[in-house]
Order: sequence, then structure tokens, then C-alpha cells
Amino acid sequence: MTDLSAIGWRWTPADLDPAWRALMQAHPQARPARIVEQHRSGYRVAEAPGQAFPAESLPQWQRAGSYRKGDIAPEERPAVGDWVLVQGASPDGLRMVALLPRFSAIKRGAAGEHYRQQVIAANIDTAFVVCGLDGDFNPRRIERYLLLVSGHGVQPVVVLTKADLAVDVTVAQQALRGLQVPHVMLDARSPDAAVALAPWLQPGQSVVLVGSSGAGKSTLTNTLLGQARMKTGAVRARDARGRHTTTHRALLALPSGACIIDTPGMRELKPTGEEDVSESFADIESLAEQCRFRDCLHDQEPGCAVRAAVASGALSEARLAHYRKLRQEVDAAARSRAEKVAARTGAVRSPGQGQHGRH
Repeated sequence: MTDLSAIGWRWTPADLDPAWRALMQAHPQARPARIVEQHRSGYRVAEAPGQAFPAESLPQWQRAGSYRKGDIAPEERPAVGDWVLVQGASPDGLRMVALLPRFSAIKRGAAGEHYRQQVIAANIDTAFVVCGLDGDFNPRRIERYLLLVSGHGVQPVVVLTKADLAVDVTVAQQALRGLQVPHVMLDARSPDAAVALAPWLQPGQSVVLVGSSGAGKSTLTNTLLGQARMKTGAVRARDARGRHTTTHRALLALPSGACIIDTPGMRELKPTGEEDVSESFADIESLAEQCRFRDCLHDQEPGCAVRAAVASGALSEARLAHYRKLRQEVDAAARSRAEKVAARTGAVRSPGQGQHGRH
């Protein structure tokens, strides 16, 4: 298991999840491997760092564009970071025979009118939400990324890149008040970046980078690797937006013993309905507990602690408005998800909204 540990395997036979153990016993000729790349044409897996071999997937996983009733849901298909059981010999004879259950995953609602989920990365410990301290800086987009991470057992860390630019970092710090998650400011090209992020890059840890194009994800990946493996590009001067230099998700082993997953920039960040809004906006939820009325709408009601915080400058009006907007989106996605599940199972389901906050 030494080679596997370099790509994130950290279990002994004694502490394996019972479901994993059962699958491994059901496929005694198979061995664990990790999906390290996902392309339109298929998957590539590794059993050691520096590897990436194509692997044939099970037939029920191959209908990526099929959503007929009874087909496997997109979020149940393999994704980068997943552990699978493989048989055969590399480089051309590998076949995936089982998907081991995930201990965490980051998902988003896929683009389009119909409800679908897309897994961004699986079996990860930390998500670096990367945002540049240039024209890319957008507190509302950061909040949306943090919402997608919430409730899935993943530790979010806000990583603000381009700290070498002549910017007033106090403005960014002020804008991030209330997030209640760690945040780090750094120059993605500097070796000091590895030092600043070291607490989350310990051996056996898996980290995913998410953020818009041009935020510095691939540059940071190259710095942490100590070599230029990922393609990088310049951003447009007029709006600080980047082009999609990363075209697919890829998992790479770092010298520190951790693994990192670089992802393409995402322009659309739709919730899945499984997110925990109260976790992402704990500051507003805490204030709401102090309101005079339990069903306070934080509008014109007397004794509203939330409006009082806005009036005093402790809470920004923009953050409160975004909180309301995201709650509506999550509740709508939860209803769509319940309808999708009911259609697939033939059951009548009620989405419930208890997990999404009180207000």
C-alpha cells in the first residue's frame, strides 16, 4: 500500500470501512486504484504517483449523456478522487469493477433546465476556494463556492492569490467578515505559498482547488508541485478574467505527501438542494436567534437583531441579500431533487426545508 498512500490511501485492513471491505471481498482478484483524470472519452486511474492509465468502466457508468428512467444518476458515476477496484494489467488492460463508497464529495447543480448533479471531486478533506485580489475578487462568488462545500464533510479554506499586487488587503479582509472560515493571502508563484498552506497539505490529505478562470489555481498547483505541470495563462486586463487553461480535472501527488485536484474554472454554480445554508451563513443565523420574533423576516420588524447589525455596519446589506437569494435557490433545488427522486423511485417525497435555515 506504500504507492497507494502517496495518492491518498490512508487505511489499514483493520480500519477499512465495512462497505469497502465487503466490496473488496466480493472482488478478490481486484485491487484499489484512484481515479486521477476524467475526460469526455473516459477515465484514467493510478496505483502510484506519476501514473495515469486508461481504465474501462462498467457499462452502467458509460452512459454519461443518458437520463432515461432507471439509469444510474450522474452523481453516482465515478469522478476524480474516487477509489475504485480494478482488474487487469496496465497500461491498456485495466477495467474498473467496483466504485468504493465516498467519504466526501463536492457537487453542483449541472447547467440546464432539468435537475442533475455533477460531482466536482470525491474523497477530499479540504477545498481551497481560490480568488484573486485583482478584478477577480468577488465576495458573493466566494460565498457561493462556500455554500457548495458546506454540509459535505469538507473543510473550506479561502485562498486569496495575487497578494503581490499593489492592493489594499484591508478592503478584502473587511469584505470577508462573517465567513468564519480560514483565509490565506499569498502570491501563488512564491515558494512561500507552500508554507502558508502546509497545515492542509499533510501526508494522506486530499485537497481540491475551486475558483474562477484566472484566479491562479494552476499557477498555485505548479508552485506546490515544484514544477510547471499545469498550463497557465494571462488574464484579460479589462476584467481580470482568465481563459480555461485547465480543461479537465486532474489529481496530482505533491512532494508533501498530500494530493491536489486542479479543476477548470466554473462559470455557473448552481446548488444541488443538499447544501446547509445555516453553516455557510452562521453569523446571520446567530444574529437571527436574537431577534424578538422567531418568525422575523429581517425587514421592518421591531427588535430585529439582523437589521440592527446592518445598521451598525457589523453586517453588510449585500451579504444579507445574498443569504436570502441562496436560501431561495437551495430550497428550489431541494424541491426539484425530491421530484427527481420520486420520479425515479415511484414514491411521493416531500423535500423538507429544515436543514436550510430558519429564515
